[in-house]
Amino acid sequence: MKQIKICVIGLGYVGLPLARLFSTKYPTIGLDLNEHRVKALMAGHDETLEVADALLQEAIEKHGFKCTSSLDEVRDCNFYVVAVPTPVKDDNTPDLRPLVGASETVGKVISKGDIVVYESTVYPGMTEEVCIPIVEEVSGLKFNRDFFAGYSPERINPGDKEHTVEKIRKVTSGSTPEIADIVDGVYNSVLVNGTHKASSIRVAEASKIIENSQRDVNIAFMNELAKIFDAMGIDTHDVIEAASTKWNFIKLTPGLVGGHCISVDPYYLIHKSQAYGIFPRVMLNARRLNESMGEYVAYQVIKLMNLKGILVKDARILLLGITFKENCPDIRNTKVVDIYRILHTYTDNIVIYDPWANAAQVKKEYGLDIVKQLPQEKFDVIVHAVAHRDFQKMDIRSLLREGGVVYDVKAALPKEVVDARL
Repeated sequence: MKQIKICVIGLGYVGLPLARLFSTKYPTIGLDLNEHRVKALMAGHDETLEVADALLQEAIEKHGFKCTSSLDEVRDCNFYVVAVPTPVKDDNTPDLRPLVGASETVGKVISKGDIVVYESTVYPGMTEEVCIPIVEEVSGLKFNRDFFAGYSPERINPGDKEHTVEKIRKVTSGSTPEIADIVDGVYNSVLVNGTHKASSIRVAEASKIIENSQRDVNIAFMNELAKIFDAMGIDTHDVIEAASTKWNFIKLTPGLVGGHCISVDPYYLIHKSQAYGIFPRVMLNARRLNESMGEYVAYQVIKLMNLKGILVKDARILLLGITFKENCPDIRNTKVVDIYRILHTYTDNIVIYDPWANAAQVKKEYGLDIVKQLPQEKFDVIVHAVAHRDFQKMDIRSLLREGGVVYDVKAALPKEVVDARL
């Protein structure tokens, strides 16, 4: 193959860090239909905070990295990487519109001899059964004769500054043995910890989908234990600390499962397994349990208020955090919203404070207003919903009215500060 020139399609939490990394070794251009996003990136700022401004600016100025929304600017690329979201519909079936649109885009620009690699999380078989036929139809080219494909599942963890893209060991695959070697070589050349070359695209797809499904099932088990031990009057985290002294105990904690990976990806495997006549009870039950935890937390808070004699109606409540996880601005599928909605049926006096979240995005996505500075007032209830480092420095009890309630969803505050924790 001639000199590699890379185009990454989709410049979100996955695509931008990858494109920036590729640009240190290869001519790289990022393609995104969101012109506001493109302009912000070319001005040297990533609103997701996944790529530091200094790194992004270095990529642009030193390595010639460019972002665009124009197809004409990526036609001379020969290695296309698709990194668009794979959400679900309201009925939790796969929403393939972003992937179909990206495949159509590839079909419009791909040429003979080119390679397209998918990074988006999909069910086993989707790359070759859904995406590639679209590329063939739009381009008029024949798969594995005129163009080729690969799959390398993303492993980005939003907000994680330790397991960054260059340090992650990547799974790779290709549509022929020769293409698998090329794809593996391209990724291997920019990764500190190398790659694992899977035996097929379907194996690579399956490996990704079970990563998040396994986490979902394990967290669901811990959430179930939290409910059981709370009913027994036992602190779940004390139990976990004791159990984790055994060498082969897997230490996980209960919590809200939001975001765009663990809370979404299992539905893709659930959907595909049913097409093969398999009813995945464990995964479905895990999903149902984890989806219910925001509501469970809200009613635990209400129970505590009743026990302390706090009138729930019109109570003043402070929600600390709205993002789906700590120390990042990502609000996708956050389950803190479920806590808010239950509590809001009893009181309108709820303040959401989150220094990390984008207020305009929260308003657009959920119709909720947040504050970026802590109000100087006292509250009846404080729910520590997200473990932002900012909250660890706060004097939580000083914000509370006498006899008030502090509930710690993340179990990240000192035990003596809180009345209960999940």
